[in-house]
Amino acid sequence: MRGFLRSFVYAARGMAHGLRSCRNLRIMAILAALAVILGVLLGLDRGEWCAVALACGLVLAVELVNSAGEALADLVQPDQDPRVGRIKDLLAGASLAAALAAAAVGLLVFVPHLTG
Repeated sequence: MRGFLRSFVYAARGMAHGLRSCRNLRIMAILAALAVILGVLLGLDRGEWCAVALACGLVLAVELVNSAGEALADLVQPDQDPRVGRIKDLLAGASLAAALAAAAVGLLVFVPHLTG
């Protein structure tokens, strides 16, 4: 049980490091916090909260994976290498896909509340 609980400490440490060192993760975390504030103000229902929570969590998780992958790529190959560049582009593409999906969720959830 101690090891299981320790894994949460490591995960929190990783998230904290990511927030300190990754600008895009900080931006996404701020946008997620704004979505939560807006959701509270608009009185989202349970289903809407589920969609917003999943979208925010997905974006933050993928951005963490992107940052870790880029750091690993730099560690393995510090010199300029087109193969590493393609790997980094794929990682960034995953982040973009998650962000676009979250933006779609945001539009579907928030626009009806703001226009209705």
